[in-house]
Amino acid sequence: MRVLALNPFHGGSHRAFIEGWIQHSRHEFTLLTLPDRHWKWRMRQAAVHFAQQLSQVPYVDKRWDTLWVTDMLNLAEFRGLCRDDVRQLPSVMYCHENQLTYPTRGDEGDRERDLHFGVTNVISTLAADEVWWNSRFHRDEFLTALSEMSRLLPDRTLTLAADEIRKKSNIFPPGIEGFPPRWTATHDSPPHILWAARWEHDKQPELLFAALERLDHEGIAFEISVIGQSYREMPVCFHEARERFADRIRNWGYLDSRETYRDVLQSADIYVSTAAHEFFGIAAVEAIAAGCYPLLPRRLSYPELVNNQPDFLYAGDSASLSQRLTELITTREQERNFSEAAEPARLAVERFLWKNLVPLMDDQLEAFCKGTK
Repeated sequence: MRVLALNPFHGGSHRAFIEGWIQHSRHEFTLLTLPDRHWKWRMRQAAVHFAQQLSQVPYVDKRWDTLWVTDMLNLAEFRGLCRDDVRQLPSVMYCHENQLTYPTRGDEGDRERDLHFGVTNVISTLAADEVWWNSRFHRDEFLTALSEMSRLLPDRTLTLAADEIRKKSNIFPPGIEGFPPRWTATHDSPPHILWAARWEHDKQPELLFAALERLDHEGIAFEISVIGQSYREMPVCFHEARERFADRIRNWGYLDSRETYRDVLQSADIYVSTAAHEFFGIAAVEAIAAGCYPLLPRRLSYPELVNNQPDFLYAGDSASLSQRLTELITTREQERNFSEAAEPARLAVERFLWKNLVPLMDDQLEAFCKGTK
């Protein structure tokens, strides 16, 4: 089957998803992209760009069976602007994120949300023939926000939109590559705790550092890797923690190669998330697949990642995190078999391996196209 895929924000998880799928798929893809910058302009003008591109060589004579796009494209505008044969293709929209519930960011706390971008997501999902979400949590959060917003709008024109979108929704999470088995070895170093996320307020890094303070106060040995992409205006707690835990740091900041990142995942014993917002949680899934013991907040998409197994979830505050870390480290300080204890979590995330996920996606896309004819 021939798939026309449009990715207006071709970077990060958006890029990893479509390239991973293409690499493992039995279908034939034509992928058109734009760089991963100026996200607002991507949502505003990507429809015009792709419509024009498809009317020119070498695409003007190409034909496809289906259209696949991401939430960064205004699908309704694109279908109104593009050539007739593309307009009539059965379409799937993949929602990596949405602008109704994505955390806003400002110099001092949240700034007022620009609902125009959220409404663009709503209209695009209405224009799609099928909508794919990266997690059940994401789907439900978006549809709840849409229902709440629709009650406030003039004329109540979106009152039934949530029900309409839910009926044509499917869940297809991002895929990952597998990791080799860990070596069983004697550990001479303290337990290695890993935190990996964007260095922004919605990831709540201060909860991690507060928990580590308690561990340090109790005399518990540990080492840390705090990695991820940082920005000009990052939480001040990172600067303070780098000084406070200087003698415990293994890795700090952005890792500039995928190989180094994977090595760090396989060297860590415990993976911690403190996020207040996450649509899926790819870093957690990869860390678990690499053999880390996960401690994840009991919120967002995390429970569904580990099939609600309580051993891998905590209440979500710094006190409960430090308690769980203390229990985990002191219980296993002799054996240090964190990876063995994490095996139920690792088995839970095997479904996210590309080799297991792509056949399901390929089958669904094919069945969907046949059903629209």
